[in-house]
Amino acid sequence: MALAFALSPLAVIAFGAMLLMLAEAFSRKRAGLALGATMIFAAGCAFSAGVWMNGLDDVDGSVVAPWLVIDRFTIFFQGLLCLGGALASLLAGGYLREHGIDRGEFYSLLLFATFGAMMVAASGDALVLFLGLETMSIGAYAMTAFRRTSPRATEGALKYFLLGSFAAALMLYGFALLYGATSHTDLAGIGAAVAKGGPRTPMVVIALVLILCGLAFKVSAVPFHMWTPDAYEGAPTPATTYMAVVVKTGAFAMLLRVLLTCFADKASMSWSSGWPPAIAWLAVITMTVANLIAGQQESVKRMLAYSSIAHAGYLLVGVVATMRSGPQASASVLFYLLTYGVSTAGVFGSLILCGRRGAEAVSYEDLAGLGRRHPAAALPFALFLVSLAGIPPTAGFFGKWFIFRAAVDGGFYALTVIAFVNSVIAAYYYLRVLVYMYMREPAAGAPFATPMRSGYVTAALIVSAVLVLVLGITPGTSLDVAVQAASIFGGG
Repeated sequence: MALAFALSPLAVIAFGAMLLMLAEAFSRKRAGLALGATMIFAAGCAFSAGVWMNGLDDVDGSVVAPWLVIDRFTIFFQGLLCLGGALASLLAGGYLREHGIDRGEFYSLLLFATFGAMMVAASGDALVLFLGLETMSIGAYAMTAFRRTSPRATEGALKYFLLGSFAAALMLYGFALLYGATSHTDLAGIGAAVAKGGPRTPMVVIALVLILCGLAFKVSAVPFHMWTPDAYEGAPTPATTYMAVVVKTGAFAMLLRVLLTCFADKASMSWSSGWPPAIAWLAVITMTVANLIAGQQESVKRMLAYSSIAHAGYLLVGVVATMRSGPQASASVLFYLLTYGVSTAGVFGSLILCGRRGAEAVSYEDLAGLGRRHPAAALPFALFLVSLAGIPPTAGFFGKWFIFRAAVDGGFYALTVIAFVNSVIAAYYYLRVLVYMYMREPAAGAPFATPMRSGYVTAALIVSAVLVLVLGITPGTSLDVAVQAASIFGGG
C-alpha cells in the first residue's frame, strides 16, 4: 500500500494523460481541457507532497527496483515537474485559443511528456531512463511543431528532432559500452562496478564521453545548444515555456542521477581524470557564449532562449561543485531549478499576456511604453526579469547565491568569479527590456503590445509571482527540502 502511494504521482499523470486523450477524441468541447490538465498536474503535486510528508521509510521499493527508485530526490523532482507542467498548461489555456490553435492534443502531449520526465527523475536503470527520455522528447518535438502553418515552427522542430535523435543515440551507445564493461544496466550496479574497476578502462572513458555529450545536449549546453534558439522561437510560447522549465528540469535530474550514481567514485570525480573539469569547461563556455549572444538579440523571445542556455551554465557550476561540496552543491542545483522554473514560467507568461492574435509581442519595440499604457501587465514582467537577473529580494537572487556559495566552499574560486561576471553581463539584456517598457515610447506607426484578457494566463502569473516573492523572502524552508532531497548522494 505504501509503495502504491509512493507511485501515485506517476500514476496520476499517466492516467490523466490517457483521460484527456479520450476526452479530446470523443468530446467536441475543448474549453475545459486546459483546466483539466492543470487539475491533473495539481493532483500530481499534491500526491508528491503527500508522499514527502508521510515519509519514505516504510516504502518497500524492491518490487520496482532497480528500474524505478523511490526516494526524496525522485519525489522532489516529480513535484517540481508537475508544478512546471501546471503553469505551462495554464498559459496554453489562454494562448492557444487567442491565436486560433486550440487543439486538445496539446494537453495530452504535455502530460505524456511530463510523465516521461518524471520517469527520468525516478529511473534507476539505463533502459528505463532512455524510455522516459524519449517519451519526454517526443512530446516536446510535437509541441514545438504544433503551429502547423508556421515555417519557423517546422524548422525549429526538425532541428530539435534531428539533433535530439543524434544525442539520444550517443547516450544509448555510451550506456551500451558501460553494459559491456560492467555487465549492468542498473545505475547503482554500474556505479559499483566502475568504482571497483580501479584504473579507467578505454571503454568506460569512451562511454563517459558519449553520455556527457548526450546529457549536454539535453541541458542545452554550448556547443550542443544549436537547436535551442530556433526551437524556442518557432514553438508556441506555452511550448517554449514547457521546454525551458520542464524539459530542462528533467534533463538536470538525469544529469545528477547518472553522474552521482554511475560515476561517483574518486577516480571519476577527480580533477585530473574525471568528469568535473569537462563539466567546468562546459559551464564556462555555456555561460559566456550564451550571455554574449543574448545581448545582441532583437527578439525578446530569442533573447530568453539564450538566457535559458546561460542558466544551464550556472547550474553546471553547481554540478561541478558536487565534486567537493557533496549534497550541499546538489541541493543548490535543486533549489536553483525551483527558482529558475517559476521565474521562467512567469517571464514567458508575461510575454504571452502582452500580445493578442496577429500581434504577438516578440521584439523590444513591441514592448516600448508598456509600463505607462498597461502597468498591470508590465509589473509582473519586471518582477520576473529581475528574478532571472538575480537581484534581491527575488527567488533568483538566492538561487544564484547558493550555487556560488557551494562553488566557493568547494574551492572553485575562478569558476565562481566567471559565473559572477556572466551574471553582471546578463543583467544588461534583462534590464534592457525594462528600459523599453518604462523609458521608451513606440515609434510612430510601429505596432505595440496590447495585453490579452485571459483568466488562465493571469492565474499562472499570480502563482509564479507569489512563488518568486516567497522563495526570495523566505528561502530557508525550500532550501531545507532541497537538502533533504539531495542527501541521497554522498560527498565527492
